[in-house]
Amino acid sequence: MIGGAAQADLAVLVISAHKGEFETGFERGGQTRVHAMLAKTAGVKHLVVVVNKMDDPTVNWDENRYNDCRDKILPYLKKLGFNLNKDLTFMPCSGLTGFGLRDPIDESICPWYRGSGFMPFLDNFPTLNRRLDGPFVMRIADKYKDMGVVVMAFKIFPQMDRFTLRDENKTIAMGKVLKVIE
Repeated sequence: MIGGAAQADLAVLVISAHKGEFETGFERGGQTRVHAMLAKTAGVKHLVVVVNKMDDPTVNWDENRYNDCRDKILPYLKKLGFNLNKDLTFMPCSGLTGFGLRDPIDESICPWYRGSGFMPFLDNFPTLNRRLDGPFVMRIADKYKDMGVVVMAFKIFPQMDRFTLRDENKTIAMGKVLKVIE
């Protein structure tokens, strides 16, 4: 997950609207929190939160339950550094019936949500501008020494799995540096 998230323009966090399941996933140490934190740490800027199982009998496309799930997770996502107005999109859906996945949800099923379906949203997500002339940036996963320092990085492109740092390379360590070897 981390390798893929490090290259992603957007991540999808699927949460369950089923009563009890959302709470279990979101309580301290739950997978919902962990996955959101890992996505943000890996550099994901945009997050789509898909509220699944809206068709469950305990939910039955209830707007209050959808809002409850959204309102509980928003402060945590803000704390992680997501901009609530620009970086987050919430969508209700049913993976079982497919409502809200490919097509917009019919108004007779969910009268309170008028957004697009999940797949069209992804298809229409704008391409992010990248600074192709900017500095090369990578996350280092491991290193070993052999005739210089050889660094193994998260796979960005197959041909960039490994490279050798030479004395003429200027590097800047960002974030928490535990040990610098010269």
